[in-house]
Amino acid sequence: MVRKVAIHAQSQTLPGSEAEMEPPAEMIRPGYRGASKLEGKIALITGGDSGIGRSVAIHFAREGADVAVVYLSEREDAAETQRLVEAEGRRCHLIEGDLAEAEFCRRCIDETVQVYGGLNILVNNAGTQWVCQDLTELSDEQWRSVFETNMHSQFYLAKAALPHLGEDDAIINNASVNAYIGPDFLVDYSATKGAIVSFTRSLSNQVVGRGIRVNAVAPGPVWTPLQPATLGAHDPQWLEGFGEETPMGRAGQPSELGPVFVFLASLDASFISGQTIHPNGGTVVNG
Repeated sequence: MVRKVAIHAQSQTLPGSEAEMEPPAEMIRPGYRGASKLEGKIALITGGDSGIGRSVAIHFAREGADVAVVYLSEREDAAETQRLVEAEGRRCHLIEGDLAEAEFCRRCIDETVQVYGGLNILVNNAGTQWVCQDLTELSDEQWRSVFETNMHSQFYLAKAALPHLGEDDAIINNASVNAYIGPDFLVDYSATKGAIVSFTRSLSNQVVGRGIRVNAVAPGPVWTPLQPATLGAHDPQWLEGFGEETPMGRAGQPSELGPVFVFLASLDASFISGQTIHPNGGTVVNG
């Protein structure tokens, strides 16, 4: 059982560091047993150096997949993810760069296929956010930057990945509960996450006839480096009791998200496409 942990005021700078988080996040639940659900599969995971992405990488590896992990600049975190994946007996290839750049996104796909000989699962997990409580103060540059990282990258990556995907392969996009509840201090971020939900639905309708499943995950508050590097950077006190507003009264752990991605990537989800899964601590969003 994942238990509530006390999260106190703290801050970091973007893109954030897993090693500096207090308390540390849980990446995989003790006793989680792999069942070869992704045996022989090849996955590309963006933002896989820390947080949800790291948990997905470890869970995928325990289920038999080799992974490529894309990260912005957090080399120590990325190296730790690589160590953890390799400890599961699988391969982990690291790719450093900025997903806001279309050419880099295309290179991520090409490099993964070149290294591993193919691609079966694309996990569009990377994202960023900044706090802004007044739309009139939200700069054009910030608006564009958040969309370029959170939304445009998913388009570039999916477009480049599709020629390599086939029957029973999957694309999984990370959305957010904020697409549904619309917090007033994350207008641009929430807008990107709403776009991701719609992108997921439309892309599924376009490719599901080829046997490619496209789904999204909309996490609630999860304890990852993005929180102290954005909410905490704005005001460290914002993290005091982070996640306690959920019906479960706590934040989620990355270890509770990894299995959701395993489910959507595996044939356990063979009749599911165009949908959004809501691991959010019990918040009902009707979407």
